[in-house]
This record gives sequence, C-alpha cells and structure tokens, in this order.
Amino acid sequence: MIKRTLYFGNPAYLSMGDRQMVIDLADAESSAPPGKVSVPVEDIGVVILDSPRITLTQPLLNALLENNVAVVTCNAKHLPSGLFLPLEGNTVQAERFQSQMNASVPLKKQLWQQTVQVKIHNQAKLLAQQGKDTEPMEYWKKNVRSGDPDNYEARAAAFYWKHLFGQLQLNEFTRGRFEGGPNVFLNYGYAVLRAVIARSIVGTGLLPTLGIHHHNRYNAFCLADDLMEPYRPFVDRLVLNLPGIACNDFELTKEVKAKLLEVPVLDVIIDGKKSPLMVASQRTTASLNDCYEGTSRKILYPEFS
Repeated sequence: MIKRTLYFGNPAYLSMGDRQMVIDLADAESSAPPGKVSVPVEDIGVVILDSPRITLTQPLLNALLENNVAVVTCNAKHLPSGLFLPLEGNTVQAERFQSQMNASVPLKKQLWQQTVQVKIHNQAKLLAQQGKDTEPMEYWKKNVRSGDPDNYEARAAAFYWKHLFGQLQLNEFTRGRFEGGPNVFLNYGYAVLRAVIARSIVGTGLLPTLGIHHHNRYNAFCLADDLMEPYRPFVDRLVLNLPGIACNDFELTKEVKAKLLEVPVLDVIIDGKKSPLMVASQRTTASLNDCYEGTSRKILYPEFS
C-alpha cells in the first residue's frame, strides 16, 4: 500500500486517538474543512510540518515513529530543515547493522560505481527528452570505474546542469542550496525525496548515517544521500514541468508545494516494472541489504526508459 504524505501549512493541533492522527485545525482561514479529521497512523508515510503554530503531542509523535513515519519540519523560509526517524525500524536491526559495518571497501566502491552509472543514465535520458545532446554523458556512464576515481559523477553533473534548464531565460544556472532560480524548487523536492529514502533505510534495518560513499561527521543521513542520487532526475523532471516555470516564476507557492509533495507517488520503472517511488525506494534499500549480506552484488535503482 502507498503511504500518504501529509502537509500542514496552517495552524493545527495534532494529537492521537484510537490509533488515528486527530487533526484539529486551529485557523478559520485554512482551506481545509473546519473541525477535526482523523487519519490512521498506519496509512501515513511522511508528515511535513510547515507552520510555527503547529502543536504535536508526544503520544502522536511516538506512534508516528513506531510506524516508521518520516516527520519533516520546515524553517522560517518554509524549506525542510529537520527530519525525525525511529531508532528501531526493523526486528533484525542488530544483525543488519553488523553486516553494514562489516562491508568491505571494494564492495562499497562497486556499489558506488553502480549508483553513479544509474544516476548518469537517468540524467542523460532526461536531457534527451529535452532534445539535448547526451553523447558525453553516455561516454562517462560507460567508463565509470569502481569508486569513480575519475569523478565522472561531477563531470556529468556540470554538463547536466549547464543544459537542463536551457529553455529558461536565465543568464546562467548554478546549482546550489543557496542559489536562486529553480533551486528553491529542487531543494524542496530533494528534501522530500531524502525523507522518503531515509524512511526506507530505517525500515530495512540499516544505519542511515553510514554511507557507501558520502561521509561527513556532521551528516546523520550519509546513506540516504548516496541512495537518492539516481532518484534525483525524477524530481528534476517534476520541477521542469511545474506550472509557471517557463515564465521564470520561482515562487514557492502552496500550489507548487502540492506538486512537489507528489514525489513519493511518482511512477518509476524499477527492475522492469512500474512502481510508486516510495515503494521503489524500499526495493532499493532491501537490495542494498542483500549486498551487505552477500546474497547479491547489485543495487536495484529506478531507471528512465
């Protein structure tokens, strides 16, 4: 079953009752119907809190974490800034932690090679859909070596961002967390994607902190940052199709947020079959665990056809 993504952008009181999230809207100007609404906690996958006047009770927070719900908080600029996940997400977690920590350097380098290859493949396919030349991308994809010592990921990214938004009347697009233009949409979409991937990692019983390539003493989600790489072009395509972007309208409105919150239910192709992105992410993390346990040598990622 596809889990629901709930977004709260208005004042609300969120509590727990009979295994349901009870939503009490506290603002008469809210666009939602007045009064209380209940949603089964087991149906929820992601909760996004985007108002300084939201109250969430401790019993509800515990219930959300027990059901492996990713709870995302937003800052004063309405951009996702924090992520809550359960410490215990799987009944055999200790065993899987051990397998993950014992993974050899050659295995992690091979897994990163696969990750980069699929990421470049998906980027090239999206560029091709925009009528762009992808010959350099194809070369880099075919020549990625174990661990990507030639840094083809960065070369492909530079080429990709140079051409992806070519139809927009921008002087020059620079990809970055604090840059302007479409970056505000990309950052929001990637934050939702990161929450979905992190949720799947914890649900599989793996440590989101221990990555296969990314490593940063201040980053608690290095593995999520690794595994989301091939998924990023799906967010990029969603951003390209946002209404108003062709007119250089980069305001993060409620309507734009609603479109970006569709990330978990985007249709993707993984292992030859169509699947919602949230379900695909669970297959990705499960296949990674198989690699750690030695029963497989390949991570399953969605690919543009």
